[in-house]
Amino acid sequence: MSTSRTPIDLIAAAHEHRPVLEQLWTMFRHDMSAFTGTLPDETGRFRQERLDAALNEPGWSGYLLRLRQAPVGLVVVRGLGAHERVISSFFLVHGARRAGHGRAAVRAITQLHPGRWAVAYQDSNSVAAHFWAAIASDADENWTVEHRAVPGRPDLPPDAWARFTVR
Repeated sequence: MSTSRTPIDLIAAAHEHRPVLEQLWTMFRHDMSAFTGTLPDETGRFRQERLDAALNEPGWSGYLLRLRQAPVGLVVVRGLGAHERVISSFFLVHGARRAGHGRAAVRAITQLHPGRWAVAYQDSNSVAAHFWAAIASDADENWTVEHRAVPGRPDLPPDAWARFTVR
């Protein structure tokens, strides 16, 4: 349940949103680098294939999150035509966290695309682990979590995959 008095706006990402999404993507990847050790390339940019796919590929979608008029986050989902949809990337700026905005955004997106959902996170990211467990248990009392190796990253501990169904 959202504790926020100001609702978050969920905007389907389009090419016109690319500049702001790229700014948010850099902040997201910077946050995640604390858990993955990923470094930016020689131009100071992080890889953004998932963001590109959200704007260009069938079965993928992206969302820009706004609070009042401020861009405060992004969500990338994939598998929209598959049995299981995946929240591939999720980010809120620090100033928008802990007010129910993240839960409200996930609830809105999963209700747009009801069915089976999955999201991966690192157990060492305790904030994400708590957040996704709360999201999954709110949506589905039979939610599960399993650990799987991170493809191409044998140096990382396995990802935790939370799975839940939204009706």
